[in-house]
Amino acid sequence: MKRNNKKGDQQVQQNVETTQPPIVQQDIQKPMSKEVTQPMEQAKSILNLQSVAASKGGATQVTLVEPRVYAEVRDIADHLKSRRSVIVNLHRVEHDQKKRIIDFLSGTVYVISGDIQRVGADIYLCTPADVEVTGEISTLLNMEEF
Repeated sequence: MKRNNKKGDQQVQQNVETTQPPIVQQDIQKPMSKEVTQPMEQAKSILNLQSVAASKGGATQVTLVEPRVYAEVRDIADHLKSRRSVIVNLHRVEHDQKKRIIDFLSGTVYVISGDIQRVGADIYLCTPADVEVTGEISTLLNMEEF
């Protein structure tokens, strides 16, 4: 574009350029996808605990707790609500309070779809829903008296 400006008796022509962003052409391609078919049995397989933790970006935690009174059971429930497994040692709790603690924890794991298992004399493992416990310790507990 040209403009005429008058300065005194002279006419000055200036080229005025309008700035426009350059137009860039890109080829748009559809992403290639592979169709993977798996047998139904493999698709429903259980993942390792390590792979689940790695996919979430954090490590799986197990908390060890040794309560002395019933009032500490809420802290154990908070660990379970935070999706941490808890090993509870009830050796230092009086017999009547042990039963109350186990009842409370049984209700807690029920609400979070978890599990509670006896793993030793007055020792219990409470797990959230995404933890699967396997092994033969349950069979041994039934055979021995603690």
